[in-house]
Amino acid sequence: MSSNSESVQSDDNFISARQTMIEQHLRQREITDPRVLEAIACVPREQFVPPESQRFAYNDCALPIDCHQTISQPYTVAFMCAAAQLTGNEVVLEIGTGSGYGAAVLSLLAREVHTIERIPALASQAAERLQRLGYDNVHVYTEDGTLGLPQAAPFDAIIVTASSEELPEPYQVQLSEGGRIIIPLGSESTGQRMYRFTLNNGKLSEEVLGAFVFVPLIGKYGHPSDHPE
Repeated sequence: MSSNSESVQSDDNFISARQTMIEQHLRQREITDPRVLEAIACVPREQFVPPESQRFAYNDCALPIDCHQTISQPYTVAFMCAAAQLTGNEVVLEIGTGSGYGAAVLSLLAREVHTIERIPALASQAAERLQRLGYDNVHVYTEDGTLGLPQAAPFDAIIVTASSEELPEPYQVQLSEGGRIIIPLGSESTGQRMYRFTLNNGKLSEEVLGAFVFVPLIGKYGHPSDHPE
């Protein structure tokens, strides 16, 4: 009986911490899209981090996960989802699955999510976790994310969770008319900025959305110094 009570109390604590995070770290930093806020409120971030990090799940910071990778801070996930301007009927490509947290949030905002992870162990863990938690409209792949996913294209939105020096060409050709690409561009030496590219009448327009810091995008069309052999 006490074990069940402790479990309920723990769940209640996480729910309370999640709401506090939304109010203090998202709304106060101008994340106002109601659909994004609702999605963040529904996804249990504590389930996407190692047990020893669960008490920090709703701090607005990146946290370590397996394979020397990290889960992005909640604000960054919310910002990129809001920037994608999703209405609910889109097919989305995410580059960089990691723990699967971002894909879980996107799954509540779009009709279908395809997410690519280059590290097989992380992809396997994320796929199992997403299935176990009921995110049935997410499909996980182990691929070179810089190549996109031509077999599932075109995409209404492409969200890239690592920085490139320039926009990879495959993303451009796999984007649907009216679609958006959300991607950080730049390097550690020059600085990184979040961009939104929108395809209208066959031409890409670009907007700079602010400064961010991301790990490098690795792959054929990623940072030249980080190409795998």
